[in-house]
This record gives sequence, C-alpha cells and structure tokens, in this order.
Amino acid sequence: MKKRFLYIPLIALMTSLSGCENGFDQLNTNPTAATALNPVFTFNNAIINASFPGGMLIFEEPIVQQMFTPNSGIVSGGNYNIDNRGSAGANAQLWQRYYRDNIRYLVDVIAKTKSDASRSNLYNMARLWKAYSFMVLTDSYGDIPYTEAGQGYLSSNVTPKYDTQESIYNDILKELTEATAALDATKPTEAGEIEFGGDITKWKRFGYSVMLRAGMRLSKINPTLAQSTVQKAVAGGVMQSNADNAAVRNNANYQNPVGTTLNSTEAANYYLTKTFVDYLKTNADPRLASIAVRYVGAKSGPEQTSARANRDPSVQIGMPLGYDNGTIPARATADGLSSFYDYSQLDRTRMGRFDVPTYLVTYAQTQLLLAEAAQRGWTTGNAADFYNAGITAHMKQLGDYDATSLVSDANIAAYLQKNPYVATRGLELINTQYWVASFLNGPEAFANFRRSGYPTLTPNPYPGKEIKGNFINRLSYPDAEISVNQAKVNEAISRQGPDNLDTRVWWDKQ
Repeated sequence: MKKRFLYIPLIALMTSLSGCENGFDQLNTNPTAATALNPVFTFNNAIINASFPGGMLIFEEPIVQQMFTPNSGIVSGGNYNIDNRGSAGANAQLWQRYYRDNIRYLVDVIAKTKSDASRSNLYNMARLWKAYSFMVLTDSYGDIPYTEAGQGYLSSNVTPKYDTQESIYNDILKELTEATAALDATKPTEAGEIEFGGDITKWKRFGYSVMLRAGMRLSKINPTLAQSTVQKAVAGGVMQSNADNAAVRNNANYQNPVGTTLNSTEAANYYLTKTFVDYLKTNADPRLASIAVRYVGAKSGPEQTSARANRDPSVQIGMPLGYDNGTIPARATADGLSSFYDYSQLDRTRMGRFDVPTYLVTYAQTQLLLAEAAQRGWTTGNAADFYNAGITAHMKQLGDYDATSLVSDANIAAYLQKNPYVATRGLELINTQYWVASFLNGPEAFANFRRSGYPTLTPNPYPGKEIKGNFINRLSYPDAEISVNQAKVNEAISRQGPDNLDTRVWWDKQ
C-alpha cells in the first residue's frame, strides 16, 4: 500500500498558528483571579500567626513553673530540664511559627508599602509588629537572623546571617521610635487591619508600650539606656486601659494553638504546678477560681468529666515538679489523690478554650513595668498606684476569656487590701505579679523571669536534667535551621556561646 503524506507549506502553517494565537492570552486568563494582593491582608496573616504555638507548654510554661506535664517523649523539655530538638521539637515551634508565618509576611508588607505614601500608616504598623515579633525571637534564642531575615521570596536569600542580640535591640529601639512617631491619623488609617481596626491612637500606645518593655529588658545590661528608653516611652504615651491590649482574637477559624493542644491529644496531660497553685492559694488570690479546675477522683483521662469538675479554690492541688510518668503515680497517692489525673489543670472550658484570645502586650503588664520604673526612680508616679492598677487590670482582663472568669470589684479590693505594695520588697512583688499577669504568655514570662530574677522559684528537682545551672536560660537553635544554614549558625555560636540551654542571651547579665 502506498503511503500518502499531507504537505502543508511552512508559511501557511505559520500563518494558521499566528491566527490561532490571536486572543490566546485572554482565553487563558482567569477573569476573577486576583492579580495583586492588598498588603493589609498579608499583614493580617502576620497578626494571626503571632499566637504562641503549643510548644510553649513544653518549654516556657514549665521553666517558669506555671504548667507542665509529667510525661516524656515529644513533650519532654522544661519538665525534665532537657533539650528537645528536631523538626517537630518544641524548641523549633516558636522559631518556625514566627519566621515562617509572621516575619516573612511582615518583610513583604514593609517592602510593598515603604515607597507608597498612601500606605504609610500600614508601613509603620508593620514595622511595630515586626519589632515586637523579633523581640520574642531574640529573647528566646539570643543571636538570630534579623537584617536578612524573611527575604527568601524577595531576594532568594535562604541562608541569612545572624545578628548579635545587642545590634538587634538597638535597631528595634530605632524602629519603635521612628515608626510610632510616624503614625498619622490624618492619613489613610487602614481600617482593614484586624488588631486595632486602624485606630492610630491605639497603635501608638502599642508602640510605646513595646518600647517600655524593651527598655526594661535592658535593666541589667545597660541601665542608662534602659532608663532613657523608659522615659521616652512614658512621654510618648503607653496603654491606658484594657481596651488597648494587643491580642490575637482567636475564633473557630483561627484557633488558639495552646487551647487546641489542651482540648485534643494533650487534654489529660498538662497540669498546673504546685508552685503556681500554692502561690495563688497562699495569697487568697481570686484569680485561682478563674484559672483552675480539678476533676476530683479522676483515675484516667476519660474520667475527667464535667460531673467531677470542681473550681473551688480551696480544693485545688497543683502537681509538684520533679516527677515523670513513672514516679508521679506514687506521689499522687501520697498527696491523697486517686491518681495524677486528680491534680488541678487549666480550665479548658474557659481560659484554655481553643477560641480564647492570645494576649501579647497588655495594660496590666505595662502598669507593672511602670511600677518597677517608678520604684527605680526612672519615671514619675507612685509605684504602689501602678502596682495596684496592674493587678486590677489583669483580674478584669480574665473576663475576656469567659464571663465567669471575671474577678469582681469586691474581690479585687479585698485582695489589694490583704496584699499591699511594700516598697522594701518592690522588685520582688512587682515582678511576681508580672509572672501571674503573663500567665499563658510563656515567652514573656520566661524573659522577665530571667531579667528580674522573680518570682523566687525553687529549681526543678528532676534528677535527669541536662542543664548545668538551676534554670534553662534560652532555647536552642532548631535542627532544621542548622541543617540548612549551618555556617551562619556556627558564626552565632562562636560569638554567643554553646548552643545549649545553659548559654545566656546578651541582656541576661549575671
């Protein structure tokens, strides 16, 4: 059979294809797809992802002895004074959440708004949020990527250099100063941002309150700079009420990671410590009724039912530190309990829900820092007044978690009368109250504990500890970061000291 070939002149084929291409780009373009993203939406992603990860329950909360688990495995960390590395390790969770889900968005927003005069307020809001976020990271790890951080998408830099914590703090102070001053209510105010809805006054108060926190963080390493920074923040105008609180307002769609953890696989694993419960009970602190629940007589997780729930402060029993899942049953028996499931927990139907706020910077914390500043002579005002205002604000703040958690005015007044401010014990009293007011803000409680030395805690007596000192001083760098950026990590280690839990960060001067 004779084969036949169809011959088409090249010029005809080219002409035909050329004709087919007319309108091709329009046909293959989705008319409803976004071609650009409003940077305020990117900014909102950064805000949402400032919620602390569940790993906070593994390191920061046990270190400051407020909550912990006696169990081992992936939840090992501050409960045993040992490290927990790896891609899923607790030391990696804060690093991953803040760099991957927060910093990179902020760097993008800043890049897109820096030269846009119509978005100057958004630009400066992002600078403030970035300064706050980097404080959390550097306070936790020490030297970290800063000047080159978050630029993977913009400049393909996936191995950023590590900056010294001192240089990071210097730049944070510069950013807080410039960005707060540049906020201007006469310009577009960005009502679409979800933190303060474009309220420039509240953003300014946030910026100056973060500045106050940053200034106080330097109280040991550079008292002169600390004092001048505090005075600048006070002059600018810090938070004036709980309405100014900076928080992530979680909901069913954007859940509180800690609450999600406590209401799922770890529901029966985490307990309030004896240290925390005893402090609140000894001082007849009405906040214990807002925080704690005990499933009296429970012999297992499934027996932690609503029928057993008792929120009466007088029956609360915190779990003592120093035990693991092999030794805690005998201690529970010695304490007269049915099992270790019978110890007090954070009430996961109120403060521990998945949809409660994550508080980042609060009026209560700000007032207590002002109390310390006044006690040190760094600002005007009466330390006792600031102290009482800070305690009152936190007790009122509890009502934002659940209406039944609100402390009444009568109970607040009774507590303040029984626990007055005593100037000779000023630093201890103020910073112990800061510890309580920072409950569920593990990174901040951990940082202020190292800075101030309060509350006075007895070291965790667990016998298998890896640390040489009494307390963990920092989080170690995640293995995932070391594997992709080892040379830069090693440079940081050569400056800062060994990459372990004993090494102190720059401002944590002995």
